[in-house]
Amino acid sequence: MAKPTPPTDSEKNRFSARARRYAKVGTRVAGVAARVGSQRFLGATPDRAGNALALASALGGLKGPIMKVAQLLATIPDAVPPEYATELMKLQSQAPPMGWAFVKRRMSAELGPDWQSKFKSFEHQPAAAASLGQVHRATALDGSALACKLQYPDMQSAVEADLSQLQLLFSIRKRFDPAIDTSEMGVEIGARLREELDYAREAKHVALYAAMLKDEPSIRVPRVWPELSSGRLLTMEWMEGSKMLAHKDDSLAIRNKLATAMFTAWWFPFSRFGVIHGDPHLGNYSVFDDAKGKAAGINLLDYGCIRIFPPHFVGGVVDLYRGLLDGDEARVVHAYETWGFKRLNKPLIEALNIWARFIYGPLLDDRVRTIADGVKPSDYGRKQAFQVHQALKKLGPVQVPREFVFMDRAAIGLGAVFLHLAAELNFYRLFNEAIENFQVGEVAARQTNALGAVGLTPSTGA
Repeated sequence: MAKPTPPTDSEKNRFSARARRYAKVGTRVAGVAARVGSQRFLGATPDRAGNALALASALGGLKGPIMKVAQLLATIPDAVPPEYATELMKLQSQAPPMGWAFVKRRMSAELGPDWQSKFKSFEHQPAAAASLGQVHRATALDGSALACKLQYPDMQSAVEADLSQLQLLFSIRKRFDPAIDTSEMGVEIGARLREELDYAREAKHVALYAAMLKDEPSIRVPRVWPELSSGRLLTMEWMEGSKMLAHKDDSLAIRNKLATAMFTAWWFPFSRFGVIHGDPHLGNYSVFDDAKGKAAGINLLDYGCIRIFPPHFVGGVVDLYRGLLDGDEARVVHAYETWGFKRLNKPLIEALNIWARFIYGPLLDDRVRTIADGVKPSDYGRKQAFQVHQALKKLGPVQVPREFVFMDRAAIGLGAVFLHLAAELNFYRLFNEAIENFQVGEVAARQTNALGAVGLTPSTGA
């Protein structure tokens, strides 16, 4: 990694910057909280749809991490009510790209005043702009195509201010629907978002995935350029590819090939090393072609939201699967205990099993099928989510263990990719290949060796 020059005053995590951000976000979120509170005080039935729209409207004018937090909440099951998730899903990051003068100052801070001499070319306009930074295309001195991911200034201040408001978002839910204790969700989201600010860590994530998937020709991981990277600048190989959705009308054979590559890219690192990509949405992948111009596999593009699990947690995932497959109730209970669920009793276990059978359903079914198996994509999981929520309202509040948050989110995101591709696979056989001869001790050994080789430590709280 290149050694960055000290940040300018405007880029430091100043109290004044955080205070301004806190006030701006807090005012808008608190306004929605007050609206909900007044409805309860007056004895009115909460207008969940209207409140959800009000929250989306309040957040829609903001930029930066709070937008990422809102989108995370929309994709984590039961983090917010369905009406809120629907509105938050519509939000798009509106962070404006930095202008060229700003980019030059930021690049100088990361690579030094002579930074332009380190590239053959560097495009002034970003190829993409997101919540935490933007990507510029560039060319290395040897002619290699590069993607330079540059973090916006003041992101640490913005993240800390916005995370402090996350509890207000959760308090809105608690005021009218206390079935789920979201305290651990907030801790987990905060830990992952702080990790996403550390581009040096993300570079290590890339190296980790390159090592884990080195024998998978259908999955490509970009090369990192350490001499052109820092804690807030990540320079990687530019990977040419088409969007995943551009292939939804391809032949079934192609769609199945892409879906199998996605399955492998997600389940193989998890089952063998205890590592998952916590954000498997369509924008984080592209499709590369073979020499004949046909789709051959997937490029993995983003490595910010990576979760490294304790090996015993992975063991719980396998135990729950085998317990459901064999009807072994004791093994099912052991899995939930391993994950950290408290106050387990028969009604709670039955409620948790509704969701577990939905998530594991395709993996328990030894036949070729689509992920939804005849259920309309728009209805996929709705019935089960409603049943679980109704049960938890009677039993709650139920605290969701923090490790469970991104595991569940990633499983839903992966399922959405399979839905879009309308793939027809034997998910049972794919999964059983992934967990063949599974042993927690072997996962622990592989994880220790793999993390040590790239200089990584486990995720916060692992």
